[in-house]
Amino acid sequence: MKHADSTTAPSADGVWEDLRLAPGLFRDDRPLAEHEAASLVVQGGVLRWVGPSSALPLDYAGLARHAGGGLLATPGLVDCHTHLVYGGQRAGEFAMRLAGASYEEISRAGGGIVSSVRATRAASEDELFAAALPRLSALLDEGVCAIEIKSGYGLALEHERKQLRVARRLGRALGVTVRTTFLGAHALPPEYAGRSQDYVDLVCSEMLPALAAEGLVDAVDVFCERIAFSLAETEQVFQAAQKLGIPVKLHAEQLSDMGGARLAARHGALSCDHIEHLSQDGVDAMRAAGTVAVLLPGAYYTLRDTHLPPIEALRAAGVPMAVSTDHNPGTSPALSLLLMANMACTLFRLTVPEALAGITTHAARALGLSETHGLIAAGRPANFVLWNLREAAELAYWFGHNPARTIVRQGRIVKGA
Repeated sequence: MKHADSTTAPSADGVWEDLRLAPGLFRDDRPLAEHEAASLVVQGGVLRWVGPSSALPLDYAGLARHAGGGLLATPGLVDCHTHLVYGGQRAGEFAMRLAGASYEEISRAGGGIVSSVRATRAASEDELFAAALPRLSALLDEGVCAIEIKSGYGLALEHERKQLRVARRLGRALGVTVRTTFLGAHALPPEYAGRSQDYVDLVCSEMLPALAAEGLVDAVDVFCERIAFSLAETEQVFQAAQKLGIPVKLHAEQLSDMGGARLAARHGALSCDHIEHLSQDGVDAMRAAGTVAVLLPGAYYTLRDTHLPPIEALRAAGVPMAVSTDHNPGTSPALSLLLMANMACTLFRLTVPEALAGITTHAARALGLSETHGLIAAGRPANFVLWNLREAAELAYWFGHNPARTIVRQGRIVKGA
């Protein structure tokens, strides 16, 4: 799939007029009346003014004009949890699961994450880049303007480095904001079978410091679960990250209530992700810490899970809820963030405004990007999408359809107009 990058695409500078702004996803310089046409002013790749077209300041009257044609405008979408860089695929495991095997049974039989580790270790950096490029392009073509990419399929310094280098390279090649997350504590590599503590020591004392020194790590994650790493091991990794000044996040409470969310909240985690088995204590701890709950309906769907995340408890506590693809080869081979918004509504019972905030504002917060992404507001880099839709609810309503008409990413028109 060919996709324009924001280093060679035309500039978006000028006045974008006759737009409809999606409710709740913008901050205007002058209040907009309901159904009032809006304008966005872009200069130097930055949004300079947002407000009613009728109130456009004279200072901007001479700028180039971009006709909005009444299109719906939202911030660029944010995919805040992906495992986009990996070797191979695991369609065979999908078939096994349909035949009755559980996630844990597949993992203990040598499948699961470890099978992706073998394929990733065998692939060169160029091969990993070539495989990931069309996946990322598909997400960008639907309006994603910022994305997280985790490591965790290398489980050795040279291979974790390879994944993270590819993630950085993807961001440069396509001109998109990529946040890299070191997930060395994703699974126990085969060569460390029965030596979990030795591997965690390696992650903390060698792998993380080396990768951080190379500028490859924006955040640190751990898979805290019965088939992965314990609370004590998770805390050890968190402590190592925080000594280096790197924020943390957690795969928490996906298969059982390990108390990981409470631990993550104590360490000021950006997010806790999956959280199907999150307790009220965990909800309360996340609220107090300002930690985002990242909902991953694609994995819930693929695993045919029946244990819903505690949506009502999160809602009542005011914990921000993000929604992401969790793109990975085993449990969520999803390449549509809009489909995840639909699933968040249909499977998890989010409202449309919650789902749309979940793939924009709250997703940006989960990546530490609240000041630059997830909201249309003056002073931010120009990352927005114009949709050929009558109302914002259609973003969560349609699936199997891409209504993105124009995409502006990092101040460049990478699709449309």
